[in-house]
Amino acid sequence: MTKYGQFCPVAKASEILAERWTPLILRELLCGSCRFSELERGLPRISRSLLTQRLRFLEGNGLVERRVVGASRAVEYHLTDAGRDLFDVIVRLGEWSHRWFDPLLDEDALDPQLLVWDIHRRLRVERLPERRVVVEFEFVGALPGRYWLILEPGAPSVCWDPPGFDVDLIVRADTLTLHRVWLGHQSLADAMKRGSIELDGSRDLVRGFPGWLALSQFAGTAGAYATPAG
Repeated sequence: MTKYGQFCPVAKASEILAERWTPLILRELLCGSCRFSELERGLPRISRSLLTQRLRFLEGNGLVERRVVGASRAVEYHLTDAGRDLFDVIVRLGEWSHRWFDPLLDEDALDPQLLVWDIHRRLRVERLPERRVVVEFEFVGALPGRYWLILEPGAPSVCWDPPGFDVDLIVRADTLTLHRVWLGHQSLADAMKRGSIELDGSRDLVRGFPGWLALSQFAGTAGAYATPAG
């Protein structure tokens, strides 16, 4: 790990936080992920060995606590007080980036799996139907594929493979467009009007779907760059 050899608090913080992947691991922990598998879903491009190494580093520096829980002896990772105190730092970092840079200029930054994972943990659960609803996301254009949300009352989950239940609502979306909607660059209503996002299901689910989405944590941050409507 990098050592700057300076007494400056910025240097000391950078020794801990500025390593590759570390801010994103903290983002996932701050968003509620605590199992190794959950962290992997939120960080699909990190290797297991590097994730293990970074978690041990954060534990050694007092930001993360490793816990063994339940009869299954499952391992969970939880932030300490020092780690939770970084919430505003990580949010401000994201807001600064969203204000000055457009992450969607580079197609390599598109990630439908991460997008669906992010959507599932930003749902307004109080607005979801009081029954199980299966939502299929069908991405077209860049990085086509299908992923599923299982909306059980109080416990939404994600499936990368067909879940074995009948699909109640299909969200057919241009990949770039749904990323733009999620980040607040374009409204869902505008994308649906243009036909780049289509909803197929019963009338009550089609009407309810827009209200289920809380959008990205950073969707309300105004960007300094000009982004066309589509």
